Amino acid sequence: MPLLGWLASAFFIASTASQPLSGKLTDIYGRRNGLIFASLIFALGNLLCALAHKEWVLILGRVIAGLGGSAIGLIGSFIISDLIPLRKRGMWQGIGNICYGIGSGLGGPFGGWVNDTIGWRWAFVVQIPLTLLSLIWVVIKVDIPLKETDQSKIKRGGNILPWIHPLVLGALCVSVVSLVLFILVEAKWALEPIIPVRLLLNRTIAAACLTNWFMSMARFGLLFYGPIYFQLQGYSASQSGLRLVPESDAISTTSLACGMVMRWTGRCYSLSMMVQGVFVIGFVCISTIQLSTPAWPPFIYLFLVSLGYSGMLTTTLLALIAAVEQEHQAVITSASYAARSTGSVIGITIASTVFQNVLRPQLWSRLHHNKNAQDIISSIEHNLKTIHTLPPDLRSEASEAYMISLRAVFLTMLGLAVTGLITGAFMKEYKLHNKLSRRPSS
Repeated sequence: MPLLGWLASAFFIASTASQPLSGKLTDIYGRRNGLIFASLIFALGNLLCALAHKEWVLILGRVIAGLGGSAIGLIGSFIISDLIPLRKRGMWQGIGNICYGIGSGLGGPFGGWVNDTIGWRWAFVVQIPLTLLSLIWVVIKVDIPLKETDQSKIKRGGNILPWIHPLVLGALCVSVVSLVLFILVEAKWALEPIIPVRLLLNRTIAAACLTNWFMSMARFGLLFYGPIYFQLQGYSASQSGLRLVPESDAISTTSLACGMVMRWTGRCYSLSMMVQGVFVIGFVCISTIQLSTPAWPPFIYLFLVSLGYSGMLTTTLLALIAAVEQEHQAVITSASYAARSTGSVIGITIASTVFQNVLRPQLWSRLHHNKNAQDIISSIEHNLKTIHTLPPDLRSEASEAYMISLRAVFLTMLGLAVTGLITGAFMKEYKLHNKLSRRPSS
């Protein structure tokens, strides 16, 4: 269980680091070269994970995979924006999200099945040939002209270490200082800033990025702790993965539907607020589940969350792109994806912190009377399957402690979802044009 948070955070922190660079570097070097490089990095990261014999090697592999994996998705989004007029952009984003939804829907149960049958290493191995096949397809088919400018500086030629630990405090201090320096350099001295600060001061861009940020926190906190609820009810890893399939169905259908609606209306604000409201309603429902909840309601609740999240991603992305000139669409798309990735990391960290800080006191208050309480609690914290080996009375107490901890996570994620809804209300309405060459207009 403690390693889970590290593996997730490592991937998303690396994603966050690479995404702002992807827009500017592919403007300089080209989308095709960027996709090739990102695919190789992603394959290398998965290979390292598959061969890992120590925890730090596995985490390093996830970092490398995160650098490549996030860039692959982001550059694909750039290519759509390069080729498709804004009014049709949402529909094509929906088609892309169908592919994403099918992949993520199959990935959960398939990964669980691989883990249960031939071992977790093969979950990384099977990704390598698929990545190489997509790389070959990119080499053959992708050909987007470079957008290099004369001003370009580059020319072609929480759950293991406590919050008060020195490493954590040091990393936080370095992060704050680095952020301040980054903003100063981007605002005052950079000739070709990675993300122009003046764009982030735009009301719609700031609101859309914050909405992506808060709602990604909520969604990924749920994504990583939702399966624990199913495993708590006795389902295997593959069975828990199957119960996330409604998420992929919602992602696939909603994004395309939103794209078609925006193509028809040429507007996105009202639709965006509606799907964000659905996202919040889904979390309200999830916050009510208990161990005695029947099997079918969580499917509906997860569907609502994913429906809202997918629609939010599509509508806010269109709002962002509509708010800037065409030459800035790649860097502002990078900002959007960076907000999602940062939110993912922070959301998982918040969820992990809440879960761990609630779980241990709950377990201790319920099991302290047992003479082996310390060993039992330690075993339960590190391996959820241990609960199902306990005597019935202890199993019931431990399960209830887990459920209380999960509910604390779900309520926290609900608060983040509501915050995202509030920030989303500050976006402005922009007209979605039918031509590639356009300027922002209300």
